[in-house]
Amino acid sequence: MKKIIEDNLSDTGSYDLLCLSHLRWDFVYQRPQHLLSRFARRQRVYFYEEPVYIDGETHLEISPREDNLFVLVPHISHADRENRNVTDIQREMLDEIFVSQNIKSFVLWFYTPMAMDYAAHLQPLVTIFDCMDELSAFKFAPPELIANEKRLIEKADLVFTGGQSLYEAKKEKHARVFAFPSSIDAAHFNQARNVEAEPADQKSIARPRFGYCGVIDERLDLTLLGETAKMRPDWQFVMIGPVVKISEEDLPRPANIHYLGGKDYQELPAYLSGWGVALMPFALNESTKYISPTKTPEYLAAGCPVVSTPIRDVVRPYGELGLVHIAETAEEFVAACEKALQENSNERLKQADEFLSEISWDKTWAQMANIIDEAISPRGIKLAIV
Repeated sequence: MKKIIEDNLSDTGSYDLLCLSHLRWDFVYQRPQHLLSRFARRQRVYFYEEPVYIDGETHLEISPREDNLFVLVPHISHADRENRNVTDIQREMLDEIFVSQNIKSFVLWFYTPMAMDYAAHLQPLVTIFDCMDELSAFKFAPPELIANEKRLIEKADLVFTGGQSLYEAKKEKHARVFAFPSSIDAAHFNQARNVEAEPADQKSIARPRFGYCGVIDERLDLTLLGETAKMRPDWQFVMIGPVVKISEEDLPRPANIHYLGGKDYQELPAYLSGWGVALMPFALNESTKYISPTKTPEYLAAGCPVVSTPIRDVVRPYGELGLVHIAETAEEFVAACEKALQENSNERLKQADEFLSEISWDKTWAQMANIIDEAISPRGIKLAIV
């Protein structure tokens, strides 16, 4: 595996980037994948995931995903988990990576404060906390997460946030906090406007269709979804995404709700092309207080009218600009969906495209990279954005 990495290494940067994440690279393609794949165009990127526990021997799996980007997965035996401190094992694995991959200068990028347990001793050029969610509010969040986040913010040189609300919540906790809300690969989702052949598992579903794509978890208002579907049994609701942290038994099951499971990122435009309205039926609770859904600009780029509950980072700017219909109760959701179906599509597409032309993952990445380079430059390294 070391030879694979050496063969793929290009002279694209003066430092490596090590990302410590609670999310799996191959789970749902979202903010980490968009950003880190762009960093990999100019330097080696190592994406270190949480452990998986196995019957075999403890080892670190390193696998390439694209040029300069490698996913690292600790495989820890059940025996070692019982007899040794897992934090110690992960710390040892990290230290071995620096030797085996000849990592000298590096930037340390955190998505999870829990990684402080095994990575606090590392001495990078710059430490970044990309706070994409308020993880302490999520279901099954470890109780020590808040204390670990405090430690991480103290260690971090830069804090990025995944939305404006998160920025406002964190800006008083660190001197250098930057808001980077959810962005868009518009060209990818624009494909939905010209799809000729629908996916087989959606093609047979009657119209009109109202769709959602994303993780199906405690952040969704399943009661709202179920009530809306029962109020309009002639409408079909298409739910795309993995079910996580909730039971399948918790899902509303009227005949007009169709759960199609998780789909590859490349497949999403084909599904969105067949929807009359795209939905964001998020619950209004602590776990959604600071979210900035990536799917908002994705739906708009796909050409879909959008109806959402009043999530703060959706209301502003999308709701205030008239790009997204905002509704809270099932009655309001039905009314908003009816209005969305009847609106002028040409005018909506024009307005959405004008807004989306100002944002992109390329621009977000370039802005982040410049901030990182400025933080590094006093220490002797300066890279140009290419």
